[in-house]
Amino acid sequence: MMINTLRRKLRGIPLVVILLTVFPFLISAYYIGSENNDNSSADTRYTCVSVPRRIVFCGDTVDLTRYDRHERMDRELMAFSFMHSTSIQTIKRANRYFPVIVPILKENGIPEDFKYLMAIESACNPLARSGAGAAGLWQFMPVTGKEYGLEVNSHVDERYHIVKATHAACKYLREAYNKFGDWINVAASYNAGQGRISQQQERQYTDETLDLYLVEETARYIYRIFAAKILFTDPTMFGFRLKSSDLYPQIHYRTVIVSETITDLARFAKSQGTTYALLKNLNPWLRDTSLPCKNGKEYVIMLPDNEKINYNPDLTLPYDRKWVVD
Repeated sequence: MMINTLRRKLRGIPLVVILLTVFPFLISAYYIGSENNDNSSADTRYTCVSVPRRIVFCGDTVDLTRYDRHERMDRELMAFSFMHSTSIQTIKRANRYFPVIVPILKENGIPEDFKYLMAIESACNPLARSGAGAAGLWQFMPVTGKEYGLEVNSHVDERYHIVKATHAACKYLREAYNKFGDWINVAASYNAGQGRISQQQERQYTDETLDLYLVEETARYIYRIFAAKILFTDPTMFGFRLKSSDLYPQIHYRTVIVSETITDLARFAKSQGTTYALLKNLNPWLRDTSLPCKNGKEYVIMLPDNEKINYNPDLTLPYDRKWVVD
């Protein structure tokens, strides 16, 4: 009788209204039950990384004990802790791309810590693209990419070229260091622009970027880089226990130099013993179905080594042994 009466009362009420009404009570009941469960344990509910008293970035020691710095750092550490899928995938991808970009940073005299800037810019995803139009591992805007020597058009977009984009980023970072003489200022300027950082330093009478009042995105930026460094120093602190086989290995490839127009990249891929999909995967800077080569310009195209193309987790080597537990 009670069920029939309830059915009559609920008849005509949209299902979504019923769910929105009942759902909060179900959630409350779940948590009350969890708290009363003798088998529940507070230390298994979450892993929260403690804010260190200081951190070293590009050789400089940053004091994090002041309340505002402590709380900003805490926010970014919690973000890395609880955005599990993004944090874990960033580490997996870094195993593939850190070995490529770190030697380029060193070659250009850029501190290795800037690999963490790349990590927060793109989550180590070479195909990353922001809503504003920034693209690639280093998230160059089209105009900025061209300014630093990258070809950007409808056929070729070298913001997606891992090696060339890294060299372009090094040019920017070196130029900014020549201006500021401080790597933290350089890192902040990568987000806000050199002009904006200089302007705010003059207006606020300080050269210390961490003491500037900035828009939230830029104010968080440096602390996100610090948090990324802590994450990559020891992922187990965040509760991430990865095995070597979980990491993405470097891709074995061969190269061909192209100096004549390719009218059909799919046909070209087939003639090279691979697929169009793999061609685009290894060369994300190829943005169309053809590749014009004008005025004798040459392009280096990567092609997969078919003998080593299959995934073999037993042969995956970690870039840093501290990333894994095996």
